Amino acid sequence: MNDFRLVAITLDGSGTGANPAVMQEREVAISDLLECNEFRPARSPGGPYRLSLGVQENRLLFHIALADGTPHGEVALSLTPFRKVIKDYFLLCDSYYKAIRSAPPAQLESLDMGRRALHDEGSALLQKRLAGKIAVDFDTARRLFTLICALHMKG
Repeated sequence: MNDFRLVAITLDGSGTGANPAVMQEREVAISDLLECNEFRPARSPGGPYRLSLGVQENRLLFHIALADGTPHGEVALSLTPFRKVIKDYFLLCDSYYKAIRSAPPAQLESLDMGRRALHDEGSALLQKRLAGKIAVDFDTARRLFTLICALHMKG
């Protein structure tokens, strides 16, 4: 049986200098992704897989290995198409967290809906950019987009 799923994920070059809240956010995102995912690298006979996500020279790198650590390939995507949605997502998240203290529930709901819509937009973009390289279902794309944002979080 071919096992097209992730069993381990690391974020390259992340975590240095991050505050505990940011680190917690990353750990939760990884845990959620490992719990349920579909990950099918093109032309792969099957996994399961280990994934290391990183950013280098404006490229998002997916280093893929088999569960035993055997290298299985690399996919690189330009970050340029993601810049605007990531920036807008962070701005909305910042507005949401600031509004939590004093905004009426209707405003919080609107900000949260906008935040989710941007997250879905980034997830759909990721699925599109990975097409032909790695097939992922939408929920996996959503969780991977969360980790891509985590790579951009500051402490």
